[in-house]
Amino acid sequence: MSTGQVPSPCDRFVVDGVRIYSIRQTNELPVPVKEGLYRHLLPTSVLEDYGIDPDTLCDAQGNRLVTFTCPEGSHVVEIDVRSQASFPDPLLYVELGDTRLNQIEVILFAVNDPSAERFETDRDWRGERTKFGTFRRNIPEEIKAMEAGLAPGQVRKGLRMSRTLVPIFEDFVRCMGHDYYLMEPLAYHNAILFERVGCNYVQGLRKMQWIHLAFQPGGLLYERMDGSTPFRDPDGWRTVRGRSWAIHDGILGEPWHGIKMYKRVSLQAGVDTFPDGVY
Repeated sequence: MSTGQVPSPCDRFVVDGVRIYSIRQTNELPVPVKEGLYRHLLPTSVLEDYGIDPDTLCDAQGNRLVTFTCPEGSHVVEIDVRSQASFPDPLLYVELGDTRLNQIEVILFAVNDPSAERFETDRDWRGERTKFGTFRRNIPEEIKAMEAGLAPGQVRKGLRMSRTLVPIFEDFVRCMGHDYYLMEPLAYHNAILFERVGCNYVQGLRKMQWIHLAFQPGGLLYERMDGSTPFRDPDGWRTVRGRSWAIHDGILGEPWHGIKMYKRVSLQAGVDTFPDGVY
């Protein structure tokens, strides 16, 4: 492939005869070339639904709505797609990086419905960032978000795009010459959603199985669903979202951590730590 070409999704990424296998290597390329490769991570259907030209990445007024942050020397790429210029939240945000062993990791992805109500769960009453509620919390806004059907970390309802994005991630890592990629769920509900799109566990499977058992009647976490806070509704153990809010609220007695997952290209792991769980 020459520096002006963009390969089809089924090809290996090759630039001037050199195979591309990492984010760091991609970030060293000229801007038009690396952005051309990172375009493979953009769902065309979503761009078209929101009036974003797939070629120019601009709206009808010529505003560029897609930003690639991928500086030379970095092991990370961030892709930010806005539904319109100056909109406060991304329509789609994707962050990928290299691990120390040159694996590809999906560090974060987020999807927001721009037409949905916004909740200020990402900032506290002083306007300080909450870092998804892990550093500080905005309890009143979290309660509103929970009552509106959102999960921890969300500021707006999503667009239910996980099953759309997974094949896109798979095509990208395949083009990089890898047969799997890593993911780290930021919350309990993320882990369950990742299970449902075919992911398995590098670490944390036994912990997830224990959580499920502990939420059963008579279990430790079930007993802690005592209504002592709005996030510990006695019936919350029955749903993925109810459990996730309780865990976000500290019901485990420790921060949410120690869960690492992976997805093999074109394979479904079949893991289910919350059988028949309603979201």
